[in-house]
Amino acid sequence: MRVLLAEDEKRMAAALVALLKQEKYDVDHVSDGEAALVALESGVYDIAVLDVMMPEMNGFDVARNARHSGVKTPILMLTAKSQLDDKVEGLDSGADDYLTKPFQTKELLARIRALGRRSASFQDGSLRYGDLSLDPSTATLTCASTGQNVRLSEKELRILEYMFSNQGQIMTREQLAVKIWGFENEAEYNNVEVYMSFTRKKLAFVGSSVEIKAVRGLGYELREKDV
Repeated sequence: MRVLLAEDEKRMAAALVALLKQEKYDVDHVSDGEAALVALESGVYDIAVLDVMMPEMNGFDVARNARHSGVKTPILMLTAKSQLDDKVEGLDSGADDYLTKPFQTKELLARIRALGRRSASFQDGSLRYGDLSLDPSTATLTCASTGQNVRLSEKELRILEYMFSNQGQIMTREQLAVKIWGFENEAEYNNVEVYMSFTRKKLAFVGSSVEIKAVRGLGYELREKDV
């Protein structure tokens, strides 16, 4: 699961990045509001954690502009402000939850887990599309039509999590590269094609009616095969 952290205080940011990575989240950190908005609008994040007081643009305006652009990523607002009016403004701007500094790390992680459950359509802990179910906790892909299942590698799991969570949309190679490897990683686009090939082989192995279709000049789409 990929998390965007927008926090301009260096020590706080470093501590939160370390905490989230320890909990096996993929984390990208930005330190100002404009960068946070650009990152959010990329559509590759499962959760965003935004500080309110940031340079260039505050967290309220980031959330407001992101929602106006159609971004549906769950947002947790972090702030030193504890007055009721500030909390109301944060929620009205488009944030899904609000946590006041200082906070306990256990509470932060619990709130992130809760928002993560909202970011995708889970049924019994699994994501579903067509005759497929994907269990992220065990990295297992199962086909209901054949009863066959297979374990996925980390990259294959992330590809299918992203595509299952964005059903009906075409995912560009750039979106997939950022989602799987992160903004600061210099992964080549051909890495996307290599791991997409591996993932397609897993779909074929379980005998699914679902395929990953290449859309020329655009990217990839998850869809059921034409009968």
